[in-house]
Amino acid sequence: MSAERTGAVRLRIAPSPTGHLHIGNVRAALFNWLYARRRGGVFIVRIDDTDQARSDDRYIDDVIEGFRWLGLDWDEGVEVGGPHGAYRQSGRFGRYREAAESLVEGGRAYYDFRPAEELDELRRRAQSERKPPGYYIRRPPSGGPGPEEARRRAEAGESGVIRFSTPGRAVEFTDLVRGKVRFEPDVIDDFVMLRSDGTPTYHLASTVDDIDYQITHVARGEDLLSSTPKHILLTEALGGERPVYAHLPLLFGPDGRKLSKRHGDTSLRAYREGGYLAPAVFNYMSLLGWSLDPDNEIFGREEAVAAFDLSDVQKSPAVFDAEKLSWMNGVYMRAMPSGEFLDTAVECAEQDLGRALDEDERRRLAGLAPLVQERVKLTTEIGPAARFLFTGVSYEEKAWRKVMKGDAERALAAAREALAALDDWTTSEIEQALRAMLAAESLTARKGLQPIRVAVTGSNVSPPLFESLAALPRDAALDRIAAASEGIEKLDDWIAAGLSRSDMLREMGEVERIPFDPGKAAEAAAAASRAVKRTGYLPPVEEVLERLAALPPI
Repeated sequence: MSAERTGAVRLRIAPSPTGHLHIGNVRAALFNWLYARRRGGVFIVRIDDTDQARSDDRYIDDVIEGFRWLGLDWDEGVEVGGPHGAYRQSGRFGRYREAAESLVEGGRAYYDFRPAEELDELRRRAQSERKPPGYYIRRPPSGGPGPEEARRRAEAGESGVIRFSTPGRAVEFTDLVRGKVRFEPDVIDDFVMLRSDGTPTYHLASTVDDIDYQITHVARGEDLLSSTPKHILLTEALGGERPVYAHLPLLFGPDGRKLSKRHGDTSLRAYREGGYLAPAVFNYMSLLGWSLDPDNEIFGREEAVAAFDLSDVQKSPAVFDAEKLSWMNGVYMRAMPSGEFLDTAVECAEQDLGRALDEDERRRLAGLAPLVQERVKLTTEIGPAARFLFTGVSYEEKAWRKVMKGDAERALAAAREALAALDDWTTSEIEQALRAMLAAESLTARKGLQPIRVAVTGSNVSPPLFESLAALPRDAALDRIAAASEGIEKLDDWIAAGLSRSDMLREMGEVERIPFDPGKAAEAAAAASRAVKRTGYLPPVEEVLERLAALPPI
């Protein structure tokens, strides 16, 4: 059953399609791909779908889309084909049974019809003696039924499995990452190869495929290290050539615990859809257990291919830090050519709005795009950052609460007057007018400009204020400043006048363009009165918008 090896290294990644592609599998795929490309070898994508109950073709699509998005191409495997069929284990069950039966015939495996209760008792005995759980699960002293008898019993409906008969010797190998590794015979049990329903276990299917596909190097997660002695023994029994193993360090979160959803998303799809750029994810994932240069964390795929070696992978757990990935993505965002970023910005803005931009809107966005590019870390931040250019303002509650108090109303009124008097609506003229306003009103930039920023963009974090104003039509900018000022003044007047709830309701009903809901209005008015007495300033307009609709969008 041995296969003649070719000269090139051959590596594979074999995800199970039982869920979205996990970043642990992505890191393993990336390291296999880098090594294959560095050595001029073959990279294979195989689908381990023996778990028919949980496997789903949509997760195979997710694997294919994810690897291609990251820029990992493969020479053989699912979808691209090759000399080994479809590269899906679900189509090779006959091959696995053939391999298992051949080992039974050769005395290297046996049918086991022992009931679960008996096996559980053997495990409890081992546990009570502080031995490995499978210590007593060995070939019965009688040798068990012969192949012919076993087949008759199986065909008669008796439930039984095929177990590998371990030879009772230690297994040693040199791991490219961990160095010399030795497993004593006591920890290698007579493991199941073929289940009673005829499906292969991971140990059998993976080993047979590695032999048939002539895999020369197996680079996989450290969590599979305990499987390696079993696979080595199976490979030898089947007449295959032992591959070189490299067990990659586990992924931990910044808190030193094994990576899980508490540290952020764990599927590649979440990052694909979350605004991350493929080159940034490729770069960051390359650093999870390996480094190109301690002083150089930013590099491209060509540099990584030229330098990567599995023997340079570290032993200690790699830390997946979502915040560092976001930082790195920001570096890549700022490094994008301006034309490419503008194309991305248009696409993101249109997705955010749910419609296409017209020519004037594209012009506005083009003028502001370089400033947006300097500030965003994710593509998903582009749409919200530019939204104020195309729609009415939706105020962020925290932003309004933080700046729309004290001198805010005075600053807004003075700013509107200064801006309305301008002959030219340009960035430089706007800046000159507003700085003069600050001096005339004795206001700091924080107290005088932040209310204008929130009034115009809805947020206190946005592209630069002067450029943002210049990107808007003059009338729209002035109307937004007026609306914010009116919002502060209206509520302030009502509270200061000590209006009763019924008076507030009547005033609210008379305000132009304001939908009147008596129930919501009463609730909002009462909450506003309590907030002023407790804190000394008005509640955020966002709350009024949501609960009272007191300020219509512009």
